[in-house]
Amino acid sequence: MKKLKVCVYAISKNEGKFVKRFVESMKEADEIYVLDTGSTDDTVKLLKENGVICEEKEIKPWRFDVARNESLKLVPEDTDICVCVDLDEVFESGWRKQLEQIWKENPINRLKYLYHWSFDEYGNPAVTFHISKIHARHGFLWKHPVHEVLTCEEGVVESDFVTNDIVVNHYPDHTKSRGSYLPLLEMSVEEDPSDDRNMHYLGREYMFYQKWDDAIHTLHRHLTLPSATWKDERCASMRFMARCYAKKNYIEEARMWYEKAILEAPYLREGYLELAFLEYEQENYEIAYSYMKQALQIKEKSDSYINEVFAWDYHVYDLLGILAFHLGKYEEAKEAMEKAFHMNPNDKRLSDNFKFIQQYLTK
Repeated sequence: MKKLKVCVYAISKNEGKFVKRFVESMKEADEIYVLDTGSTDDTVKLLKENGVICEEKEIKPWRFDVARNESLKLVPEDTDICVCVDLDEVFESGWRKQLEQIWKENPINRLKYLYHWSFDEYGNPAVTFHISKIHARHGFLWKHPVHEVLTCEEGVVESDFVTNDIVVNHYPDHTKSRGSYLPLLEMSVEEDPSDDRNMHYLGREYMFYQKWDDAIHTLHRHLTLPSATWKDERCASMRFMARCYAKKNYIEEARMWYEKAILEAPYLREGYLELAFLEYEQENYEIAYSYMKQALQIKEKSDSYINEVFAWDYHVYDLLGILAFHLGKYEEAKEAMEKAFHMNPNDKRLSDNFKFIQQYLTK
């Protein structure tokens, strides 16, 4: 059977510190192509020294989709499989063999695989979902100025396959500014106001910038779009609106939107947990406790980017322990505080809480 030609392609800017790890991870490919968009460090030099085919081109005005499409042009026409990555991403070894096997055994032109977007302080995956940046050489292009997505060209029918056997780990540079995201998202929504995904992202970005009214307005626009049917994302828009209302001290509105979020996606922990935090802040301990117990009945984390780290780490047991203590459920408080402490033993407050409840119960 013919050996498939697999090429990696990427864009880069001032990522010299990632080059060696990146190349080591991608060496299973036949060739690696990188379009550098204006590095002022040693990124280009290091890429070339490590065997990467690197070209330089500034994209003005900057758009991620244009940069991705320009980088894709570097990939030879006879390539069978294109693998789009960033320099801060790392494949777990053996990915090439798995990729070829899947591609040969299935009539596909695109592959969805496991992506660990973030990790906790102990190196465990915190947010994990599937992405699909592996595709056939022809019939695809990138769209949107930011949060760009791979789309089919006109007349091309997408045929994908989902696997958990290929895994990419993301180790971002947290010192890099995301200041360009907001204007690019505003541009994206202006270009295509019917795109529900970027409308949601724009509302979320306004929330990050503490533009509470802009966020509420935009997230509400997301919910009214006919294409906004994915319940997980709708739930997130509702939760974000609730957060904004809470920041404005409109507690009833915040409560209403959290309740709507729970009704929208009752299988997700996040709505219950965030409403529990809100009720706790209002000193409604019994109500908050009830929502916490409902949250804990949900045992499985969804495999989408919507996951919130705080819904699956020590925060859950931290709040449960405090609420149980307020309600006189001291043994349950001790058990929850112990779990929270063991999940994050370096946190002094969690340690102090656990010591306090131990001493309290021995009085």
